Parts: sequence; structure tokens; C-alpha cells
Amino acid sequence: MRRLQGAIALALAGILVLAGCSDEPDLPPDVTVSGEPGEAPTITYLTPLSVSSTYRTQIWPGTGARVVDEKPILVNFWIEDATDASLVKESYSTSPVARFLTEADLGRDLYRTIAGQKAGARMLQVSPGTDQGASSDPTVTVVDVLPVRASGVPVPARSDVPKVTLKANGAPKIKATGEDPPTDLVTRPLIRGTGKQVTATDTITVQYTGFSWKTGEAFDSTWSQGVPVSFSLQDVPTWAEGLVDQPAGSQVMLVVPPTYALGATESKALEGQTVVFVIDILATGTPQGADS
Repeated sequence: MRRLQGAIALALAGILVLAGCSDEPDLPPDVTVSGEPGEAPTITYLTPLSVSSTYRTQIWPGTGARVVDEKPILVNFWIEDATDASLVKESYSTSPVARFLTEADLGRDLYRTIAGQKAGARMLQVSPGTDQGASSDPTVTVVDVLPVRASGVPVPARSDVPKVTLKANGAPKIKATGEDPPTDLVTRPLIRGTGKQVTATDTITVQYTGFSWKTGEAFDSTWSQGVPVSFSLQDVPTWAEGLVDQPAGSQVMLVVPPTYALGATESKALEGQTVVFVIDILATGTPQGADS
């Protein structure tokens, strides 16, 4: 199977680095953010909104793992031009964006807004215009910090599939069973999330590792860099068949016999072999305008 890392979204490049680098303003701007977790925010303020320095505040705290400097993060974002409240860019109608938590990747202001937060947090940033980046106008930005690994309730292990153990960062390992592989596609939840359920036309955001059933050795993994990837399940129908109705936040094992259409089992190295995927489903949704 072709490496899915090529599908990593880069939508934040040149978009979120919109604000100047300055101290907090003396008086907070009159901006109200409403909306439910996982959904695009509604932002209310009088236009034109003008600020002389960057303001940031937490709309609600996160309850997941704390973000780590220089490590991957996953975010949804909504950016408005504060002069007229027009939308500049957003990710809620497409898929979350993976970046690294560095000033070089995010810009100083957004780095300071996200640094130290936990997964699940929603942050507000109001920034003055700048002559650098994509806009010279002030901006209002809402950022949701998402988890970069499955975060649900563990499901009791099954003896008919390889045992999975997790490294400290969440990367999975399996141990070969020594048994004959199944002849049909097998789906086994390992961690049960509580998010939105996957549909066959969704674009999903995942971490995953692919293993050989025979040896237990990994042949492909996002965990080598720790950067989640997003792609349409319509491009990988075997995954769609196995993941439909699984909720976001889950970790799922797929055991895929070579009779199922999948690039990995058509490769020379894995020709005729059964493969095992351990997949952390971080987000799922049908992009606006996509065929239903």
C-alpha cells in the first residue's frame, strides 16, 4: 500500500502566521466564542475590530495529553478578518491539520497560544495586522487542539488476533500468533472512542501501523514521525469496509487477507500475505462538497 503520509494537510502554512509578535493588550477585546466541541465556532464581535497587540485566552480547557514542544500536534482552526468578520480560512469543513509545535512551524503568536495546552482545549487569539504573512489586517482565530492518539476506553483483548502493546508515545507493536490467518476481513476494536462514527464517504484523520501477520514486523507507520494523516476512505475501500461505524477516538485492528484489494498485499514484499493494521481514528467527517 502506498504510504499515506503524502496526504498530510499543509493548510496552515502561510495562513496561521498572520499576527505580529507583541505583548498582551491592556484591555481584552470584546469577542465572544460559542459552539460545541468538535464543531466550528461562532464568533461574535463588532467590526471593525482593532487591537494593538496580540490577545489570547482559553475558551475551555483540555482534558487529554499536554502538547509537547517540537512534537506533532493536530488542530482545527477558524480564522476571520477582524475588519469585517469575513472568513479567511478554516479546517472544520475539510479535515484537521497536523503541524509541529515550534515557532518555525506556527509563528511566534500561535505557538504561544497553543504551547502548554492539553488535547481538547479551545483557544481564542486576536492579532493585529502585520506586513508579514498572508494578511495585513487584524485577525480573530479559534483553535481546537485535538489528540494525536486514541483516547477512549480499552476493549478486552481477543485471542483470535495478535496481541497489541503500545509504546509510551502510543505507537503499537504486535506479536505474531503463529496461527493461520483468517480468510475474511476482521475488525477488532482495541480502544472504544466516543466521537463521531465513521461513514464510508468520510475523510478520516489517523495514526496507523501496518504489520505482517506472519512475522509481526511493521512495514509502514505514521508513528515513525508521529504525524497524523488524513485521506478519503473512498480511496481505500477495504479500510472503509472495516472502519464504518467505528467512533472517532477509537483504536481498531484490521486483519486484511490478500484476497482484499489493498496496495500492500499487491507489493512484491508482501505478495500473498495477510496484513494487520492498528489504526487510531482521531477525526472523521465528510468534507463539504464531497459526494455523499
